[in-house]
Amino acid sequence: MAVFRLDNELWFPDPHLGEPDGLVAVGGDLSTERLILAYSNGFFPWFSFKDFDEPHWYCPLDRFVIFPDEIHASRSLLKLMRKDIYVATLNHDFDGVIQGCATVNGRNHLNGAWLGPKMIEAYTELHRQGYAVSIEVWEPETEGRKLVGGLYAVALGHVLFGESLFSLVPSASKLALIAAALFLEEKGGGFIDCQFETPHLLSMGGRHISYDKYMELLNKHLYE
Repeated sequence: MAVFRLDNELWFPDPHLGEPDGLVAVGGDLSTERLILAYSNGFFPWFSFKDFDEPHWYCPLDRFVIFPDEIHASRSLLKLMRKDIYVATLNHDFDGVIQGCATVNGRNHLNGAWLGPKMIEAYTELHRQGYAVSIEVWEPETEGRKLVGGLYAVALGHVLFGESLFSLVPSASKLALIAAALFLEEKGGGFIDCQFETPHLLSMGGRHISYDKYMELLNKHLYE
């Protein structure tokens, strides 16, 4: 097992040689070109911005994904959706979503917080170039609407690489995930890469697949 040092060249090592927790490399930058290469090969940056100045690159060999036709909505969530209390949109407020993901419940002050200024700048640029999307959940108000949840993801081909989500009201992040699945279904399929399992994502229909299967599906949907 090893952790590789990246340089100015655009490359990533064989993830099978990385650490058991998925850490494969450190260094490099967060340029759009490097990020696209990373996601195209199953890598993503994840590091505590208060503790490290350079990216840490992960590529777990056990992948956790959601397929759009397998996403699960509980009875309570379906009941909430039927009430039409909230409205979901696509790419209406990327800045608001990524800031919400970074700061909700004081996340940015916690030990290990990873969504810092460099990451926000990098993914905002990805969005500007059409490689990242946001899904917003709004609560209509008398004088406009209020952003109460959402998620942002890298979008390549028919694959969404989920980065983060947030909620200011119960179930807003779940509604955003449902909207993301519907967005993929409209494009023709694919999958949502969840990176790691959480109870929240497991309850929504996420499941594990191997890295080899992941790359087979990724290569199939990446250029559609």
